[in-house]
Amino acid sequence: MLQKPKGTYDLNGQTSKQTLYLETLLEGLMEKYHYQYLRTPIFEATELFHRGVGETTDIVSKETYDFYDRGNRSMTLRPEGTAGIVRSFIENKMYGDPAQPVKIWYYGPMFRYERPQSGRFREFYQFGVEVFGTNDPIMDAEVISIPVNFYRLLGLKGIKVKINSLGDTESRENYRKALLEYFKPHLSELCEDCKERYLKNPLRILDCKVDAGLECMQKAPKMSDYLSEDSKVHFEKVKEYLELMAIPYEVDDNLVRGLDYYTYTVFEVEADIKDFGSQNVLCGGGRYNHLVEQIGGPEIPGVGFALGMERLLSALEHEKIKLDIDDTIDAYIIPMSENEKNYAFYTMQNLRMNGFKVEMDYMNRNLKGNFKQADRLKSKFVIIIGEEEIKNEILTIKNNETKEEFKVDSEYLVNFLDEKLQDMEVNDIIHDYEA
Repeated sequence: MLQKPKGTYDLNGQTSKQTLYLETLLEGLMEKYHYQYLRTPIFEATELFHRGVGETTDIVSKETYDFYDRGNRSMTLRPEGTAGIVRSFIENKMYGDPAQPVKIWYYGPMFRYERPQSGRFREFYQFGVEVFGTNDPIMDAEVISIPVNFYRLLGLKGIKVKINSLGDTESRENYRKALLEYFKPHLSELCEDCKERYLKNPLRILDCKVDAGLECMQKAPKMSDYLSEDSKVHFEKVKEYLELMAIPYEVDDNLVRGLDYYTYTVFEVEADIKDFGSQNVLCGGGRYNHLVEQIGGPEIPGVGFALGMERLLSALEHEKIKLDIDDTIDAYIIPMSENEKNYAFYTMQNLRMNGFKVEMDYMNRNLKGNFKQADRLKSKFVIIIGEEEIKNEILTIKNNETKEEFKVDSEYLVNFLDEKLQDMEVNDIIHDYEA
């Protein structure tokens, strides 16, 4: 039997409803923030990710899905969203748009060849935002506020931001030299990956999960001691704006994130989820003021973040948070025999085109079986169509909750259902208020 590839999953059942609900919620949130949707290809030139994400990152060096197409061009399934968004920003000359800054959001599948584990897959879905055109620290704070507000809306508790500054180019270079000098006598203590990072990008040593507990890691130089005056001012303003929004944060000197392109602000957002381990970190991002230039565009600052849908779903399940998903239908139509199917089908089409969620019996069930099906589908009303209903053009409609029965002229069916459903909605609001 053919099976799905390792590290992938089928999305179905309740999880698919939850995912669609979260996607819709994110889309609505982006409208409030006035971000524009952008979709990029699932695969791009390999060079894009080597230049954008960075040669020294684990993603590029170990985890990308690379292949040659029939034109012998090296292509890569996108491992993250930012590089493709930057490429599109440059290619479509969005930097020429007078309505700056350019604020973008995206959502779609990403691919990394890594060991599958809880909340981590080889094909996974990411939502993210990117903002281009301003170096104002207020934009760093706005970007951070998006996932914080989103997680709060969902009911996750203990939302907190871990934040650090990697400074400008001068600050990073001074810090790099300090790390090279500091870690040189400790190289034998480090894992093989960190020995390689020492030569290519010593900042990445601080991001190592294997060596995190070593004494030399705890006593490593802090980035804050090497920040330029401009970088310090930028960082202080970001923290000030977070405080204005009542967003709790903690400065983490070892936070560098796993990508090479970050400058100035880097951050992670975590929730207080018991026994969730390292997966408490639900998203991360930061500022990247030189990435557009590195990929071939003009010198334009940027900032963004990304969150993984799989980890979020796992967190919601762990916390037993139920999403407000409406999986009911408005009406279920029962034709009493084969003779009434055409009329039932026409009625269903008419109701759907008037905005109602409607289903009908396709399985030739008996009346008892159809009422059970209506219950399974959580139908609010049941419409029974028999020979007499068609002859007199008077439909039999039952409220599937109260079992109250109505006789309704078929001409007024749309108005009847609309009125009754609005009454139900008002009653639900009153009930929730009183509760």
